[in-house]
Amino acid sequence: MVSSKKFFQPIDTVALTAMLVLSVLILILLWSGDHTTPRVRAFSWQDKLVSADDAGFILTFSRPMNHASVEENLRINPPIPGKISWAGRRMAYTPLNPVPYGGEYQLQLEKAIDQFSTQRQGESMELFTASFRTRDRAFAYIGVEGKEKGRLILYNLTQQKKTVLTPSDLVVTDFKPYPDGERILFSATTANTQEQNLLSRQLYNVTTGISFRSSQRSSSSTPAPGILDLVLDDQEYQNLKFDLSADGQTIVVQRVKRGELASGLEPWIIKPNAKSPESLPQPLGAIGGDFVITPDSNSLALLKGKGTAILPLSIEQKSSTNQQQDFLPQFGQVLSFARDGSQAAMVSFNEDNPQLRYIRSLFLVANHGLEQELLRTKGLIKSCEFSPNQENLYCLLTDLTQGEQYLEEQPFLVAINLKMATTMDELPQQWWKQPSVKWVVPLVHQQDIHMSLSPDGLALLFDQVFTSIPSANDTLKTDEGQAIATSLLWLLPLDNNTAADNLNQLKPEQLLPGFHPRWLR
Repeated sequence: MVSSKKFFQPIDTVALTAMLVLSVLILILLWSGDHTTPRVRAFSWQDKLVSADDAGFILTFSRPMNHASVEENLRINPPIPGKISWAGRRMAYTPLNPVPYGGEYQLQLEKAIDQFSTQRQGESMELFTASFRTRDRAFAYIGVEGKEKGRLILYNLTQQKKTVLTPSDLVVTDFKPYPDGERILFSATTANTQEQNLLSRQLYNVTTGISFRSSQRSSSSTPAPGILDLVLDDQEYQNLKFDLSADGQTIVVQRVKRGELASGLEPWIIKPNAKSPESLPQPLGAIGGDFVITPDSNSLALLKGKGTAILPLSIEQKSSTNQQQDFLPQFGQVLSFARDGSQAAMVSFNEDNPQLRYIRSLFLVANHGLEQELLRTKGLIKSCEFSPNQENLYCLLTDLTQGEQYLEEQPFLVAINLKMATTMDELPQQWWKQPSVKWVVPLVHQQDIHMSLSPDGLALLFDQVFTSIPSANDTLKTDEGQAIATSLLWLLPLDNNTAADNLNQLKPEQLLPGFHPRWLR
């Protein structure tokens, strides 16, 4: 008979005892619940440079939280109005409007409790703090005086810092900032060419010396400002209008082969790391007309005959027939798209309506088929931009007014409330009396005006050009070919709540000499 002592050694007794003790402790812990303090595991905007493209931030917690306790104790300074949604342990905060640029913000959360604290005695979370910044307010423009004349200049409004980006031997004619803020694409002619501002433009990009990728104001990895790179020469083709896609990955250039103007204008596409530009597939080739890349960076809105075609923007379809996605025969100009591409501002010249001859109509065109006429004018509708929340449309237009001896074209800055816009068979002859027109700011009498809306929707930039009698030494000209003597940049602060009876709040502020301003995103 085998003794049981052989099976129960002292070490077995110790192991069994330990197992019993641990089991009892586990049961006690399970019975009493989890007393660990809830905490924030991650904050998606921590030490980040926030832009208008950032829809909101996410707080990730270590435990399922009591929603009301979090929402009541969350503090953001300065305040950012927004709405909250939940998905498990993650809370999303979506600002109602883009966070104002050029600011620093603090987020605090304390005394929030987890989801089960109402059923037992739980601890509230300790103070959580975090910070983030928004991008600096910065814009680029073309200089008009002295050594700055014709050169591309970056102005950081937040830091009150000006940087000349291009050399004196180049005369900049147009430019588009890249979305990361590190470079600007521009067209320019050489200062000594006789064909400048006509058909001798080359495309370049230049570094700005700033970066929106890091919250640090300076970074050793950021390239110095003013580093030039030739994108497209003009040896075989003359380069005209160009556009840069919203993602910064596609450039479309309107070109014509030298000596073959009768062959028509062609849109060419330039992709990153491509060896050379490629003409877009037929039947797009040999089509002249204005164009703009859509916000999704995948299509091109191109003036085609008397209408506008929306066409795929893909070289991969070169061997196919490249069928157009849509054609809008009644619209002869695309002014701008909303940021999400859901709607666009377009112009109808009313060529098929004898009663509206010489009248231009501004339309709101949605991607689901809605076409709504907003106003009519006997002048020009030069440009429009949607506010970030798509509630307002800011436009630069002209109208005929009676001068001392003859009719004059008076320019206006106009804000249209799209929520108040209603479809009417007969629009008022005086468009400024429409209920949807929030405010009107008359400008000095001039034809060439450029307007740019800040990415946070809180300021409008525009220029005031003074022309002179053309001479052989003119190096800077307006879009209409007039010689620019000088020009001033103006800033109009915006308040989304400004009503028609508070127009005295809209006071443009003179900034500095310059021409053709454009905000960085």
